[in-house]
Formats: sequence, C-alpha cells, structure tokens
Amino acid sequence: MPIQKRRERERAERERLIVSAARELAESEGWDAVTTRRLADEIEYSQPVLYSHFKGKNAIMAAVALEGFAELAADLHTARTSASGARDALADVATAYATFAERRPALYDAMFTLPVDLPFASPESPAPLQQGFAELRETLRPLAGKESPDVLAETFWSALHGLVTLMRNGRLRVAEHEVRMAALISRFSA
Repeated sequence: MPIQKRRERERAERERLIVSAARELAESEGWDAVTTRRLADEIEYSQPVLYSHFKGKNAIMAAVALEGFAELAADLHTARTSASGARDALADVATAYATFAERRPALYDAMFTLPVDLPFASPESPAPLQQGFAELRETLRPLAGKESPDVLAETFWSALHGLVTLMRNGRLRVAEHEVRMAALISRFSA
C-alpha cells in the first residue's frame, strides 16, 4: 500500500501544479494564453501527462474555478461573520465580492463568464459552489422577511455580478462604483 499512497500523492501534486500554473498564466496573460502545450512547458511535463489528469483546457478551467469558488466562499464568510449587523453584513459581503472580482479577474472569468463544465443551481453542484451561494443566502436571510432567501440571494448575486462585469468591461463609470454599491445595499436592506 505505501507505493499506491505515494502514487496518489504524486498524482494530486501534479494536478495542483497544473491548476496553479494555469491560474498564474491566465492572470498574467489571459485565458487565451493557457493551452495544454504551454502548460506542459511551464510545469515541465509532457502533454500526455496533462491529459492523464484533465480532459483538456475546459477541465483545467473548471478545476481553477472550483478553487476560486472555495476562496470566494471563505472571503464572503469572513465578511458576513465579522459584521456587526445585517445591513453591515450585506455591505461587507458586497464589497468582498467586488474586491474578489477586481483582484482576480482571470479567476473570476473562469468562475462566472467563461463556459466551464460545472453544474450551477443544482443539488449536484460541487461543495465550493454551494458554500459560496450559502454565504449569500445567509447574509440575506435576516433581511428576507417573507421573501425566499434563495431567490433574494440569486437576485442580489445577479446584481453584484452585473455591476462588477459592466464596470470591468468599461460599460459603467468606475468613479460611480461606490454610489452604485450603496444604492444596491439600500434596496436590498430596506
């Protein structure tokens, strides 16, 4: 058994190396620069080794996205649980979300804008996706009243994503970001 465990550890380490290299390359040069050939060169393994771990670039992007969802869930949890009240929690979670998207644009794209083979809004959704959504839902639960916390969380998330995406793409004035965020918080905490 020790040989089998060592092989499993080595395989897991290679997967982490591939995902890490893909993230770094995407953040520095964009997702178009991430190819299996380029990744193989970066990590000094052959392309067949990459394909023994992932079916292709989309599977690698899905693995990167899962890491991102875990990180975002942790950021949202910290923001929610360190706030002094429901309205502050909503504002802090919104800020944490927007900051995450701003700091990690390529990661955010893998998570929310590029096509990846991950089931969203489903019982089959991987745990990191469910955890991130749960943080939004729990942030909004005290403000939901008679509304469904799930529906309210989906609507709030949609608004946050829209604001972040439109601003990143130059469709909204950056200078008005704080004003828009304050309006969003005001509407959802009323």
